[in-house]
Amino acid sequence: QVQLVESGGGLVQAGGSLKLSCTASGRTLSTYAVGWFRQAPGKGREFVAAISERSISTVFADSVKDRFAASRDNAKNTAYLQMNSLKPQDTAVYYCAAKLIGASRYENDYRYWGQGTQVTVSS
Repeated sequence: QVQLVESGGGLVQAGGSLKLSCTASGRTLSTYAVGWFRQAPGKGREFVAAISERSISTVFADSVKDRFAASRDNAKNTAYLQMNSLKPQDTAVYYCAAKLIGASRYENDYRYWGQGTQVTVSS
């Protein structure tokens, strides 16, 4: 079992930045790819970004490409999502998730999920 806890969410003005963290316990995160997803009010959960186990590959949704960056520090059992140039439409609950063997943009591929952290971007 892998337990995931997100942190770093909050309220920020448009154009600002936030860095989310996803810290794992129970097992080492180094054997898992980490995905980031978000869910805005009244909408379904959507893919944001993913990073492979050893940071060899990253995948981004078109809506965040060039603004968001995914990274990880396996020694700290933590993955990160750096969000820059934030827009009001980025407002959502952000979730991290973990899966074995390779980054994926499909939420059904992920076995373990965090509880989410709220990101609110004001205009």
